Amino acid sequence: MEQSLIHQIGDQMYQALVNRTTIAPLTTTYPEITIEDAYQISLRMLENRLAAGEKIIGKKIGVTSKAVMNLLGVYQPDFGFMTDAMRFDGEMPISKTLIQPKAEGELAFILKKNLSGPGVTNADVLAATEAVVPCFEVVDSRIENWKIKIQDTVADNASCGLFTINESAAIDPRKLDLATVGMVVEKNGRVISTGAGAAALASPVNCVAWLANTLGKFGITLNAGDVILSGSLVPLEPVVPGDVMTVRVGGVGNCTINFS
Repeated sequence: MEQSLIHQIGDQMYQALVNRTTIAPLTTTYPEITIEDAYQISLRMLENRLAAGEKIIGKKIGVTSKAVMNLLGVYQPDFGFMTDAMRFDGEMPISKTLIQPKAEGELAFILKKNLSGPGVTNADVLAATEAVVPCFEVVDSRIENWKIKIQDTVADNASCGLFTINESAAIDPRKLDLATVGMVVEKNGRVISTGAGAAALASPVNCVAWLANTLGKFGITLNAGDVILSGSLVPLEPVVPGDVMTVRVGGVGNCTINFS
């Protein structure tokens, strides 16, 4: 794609974000779009967010579990950037900020050292991690009806919406086998799903290593202080204002969010 077209689409994606509107799938409008094109579009979208005053506070990997892959019809992971405008604790105003939100329970990694791929190993990830914490990511899509392929979600900043973490439940990841930790998600007081660390590329640690190595190809580092969302361990759950969700992670702790 020509750079001018990439900028045009990135600006269009940003306006859809701001206006809470959707557009036709990019893979339908631009059948020639590649993942590399999509990544450049996402960076243009990010430029707009930063120009509006937002700050990058982390990165995310998405579409890591079979449940999410099957739901979305996307069969490889994607990645995106998290900004300070995306974090809400306690109450999350989805009615004012999102279009078609779906919540997913995750583990978030808080880094104390940089990770720069390629060549990042699981041991490197654990050595660079200050703590893991329970997390909800609420994904959203600027693509109408979630009719996405991998290029669509990458261009849309990995379908980022909002997120919350419970830092008071932080724990050293070296004290746990993150592949076997269990997760229980409740919605409005009822258990709706369960999962385990192995659901996300066999371990959330594998996810962070994949992200560091993938972004390293583009010269981007996972930085000390970053919050890294490692991918859902359970199916996506549509949410509406008034819903309350809690994620419980064995050996780690809980995280609750109220949607308004």
